[in-house]
Amino acid sequence: MKHILLIEDDLRLANLVQNFLQQNSFKVSLLNSGQHAVTEIARLQPDLLLLDINLPDKDGFTICREIKQQFNNPILFLTARDSSIDHVMGLEIGADDYIIKPVDPHVLLARINLILRKVNNKDQLTKNELTFGQLTINKQARTVSLASKPIDLTTHEFELLWLLARCAGEPQSRESIHKSMIGREYDGLDRTVDVRVSRLRKKLNDDSNKPFKLVTVWGKGYMFCPNAWDDL
Repeated sequence: MKHILLIEDDLRLANLVQNFLQQNSFKVSLLNSGQHAVTEIARLQPDLLLLDINLPDKDGFTICREIKQQFNNPILFLTARDSSIDHVMGLEIGADDYIIKPVDPHVLLARINLILRKVNNKDQLTKNELTFGQLTINKQARTVSLASKPIDLTTHEFELLWLLARCAGEPQSRESIHKSMIGREYDGLDRTVDVRVSRLRKKLNDDSNKPFKLVTVWGKGYMFCPNAWDDL
C-alpha cells in the first residue's frame, strides 16, 4: 500500500481527498499547516507528497525547497493558484506535477498513479533483480524462479521477459520489442515476437487462451502484469 502525505489547510477538502484515496488502496496521512511539514516529511518518507501552496505558517514553495535534500519521492502541488508563473515555479523547484483546484478526484487519482508508475519503472530499470509475488528475475545471474522453482528459459526468452517485466504495467508495442530484441525495424509481417511471447507464456504457466500474466493489449502490444504472480 503506497503512502501519501497530504498537506492541506482546507479540512473539508483534505478529508474528502483522504477518504477517496483510501477507498482506492492508498494510506493517507494529513497535515493542516506548514509549521512542522519538513520534519514530518523527513520522518514519514511518504511515497508521494500532495502539497498545497497557500498554507498557514509556511507556504508550499518554501517547504518544497527545504525538503529536496532529504526527500527524493514525487511531489505534486494541489493548489488554487492558477497563474502560469506559479505553475512554472512549482515545476522548476522540483515538483513532479501541478494540479489546480477544484479537480475531479478521478483525475487526481489518475495523475497520482501515473507519477508513481513512472517512479516504479525508473527504479526497475536500475535493478539487477525484479520480484513480483512468487516470481523472481535476476538479470546478472540470468535466472528465473517461480514459486521457488527454477524456470529454464532460452537467452531470447529471458531477454523478452526482462524487457516486459522492467516496464511492468505498461504495454510495450510489438514494434519496440522487435527493434530492441532483433535489432531492426518491424516490417509488419515478422511473427518472431509473437512466437517468443507464446513460448514464454507456456513456460510461465500462463493460460494461452486467456493469458493473465503476459497479456495482449489490443492496439498497444504486450504487457507484463505485476499483480498476477501473488497467488499461484
